[in-house]
Amino acid sequence: MRKVIWPNRKQMLTYTSVVLAFLAFMVALVGLADFGLTKLVLLVFG
Repeated sequence: MRKVIWPNRKQMLTYTSVVLAFLAFMVALVGLADFGLTKLVLLVFG
């Protein structure tokens, strides 16, 4: 087995910012999909 190399502070901040940016993108995407589908259902079923 290889030795584990832990990320340093700069790498952790980079990884954290990437995860938070991806999370914000996914929240926006799901929110927009929910909004659009809600409008579509209200349009169809009135």
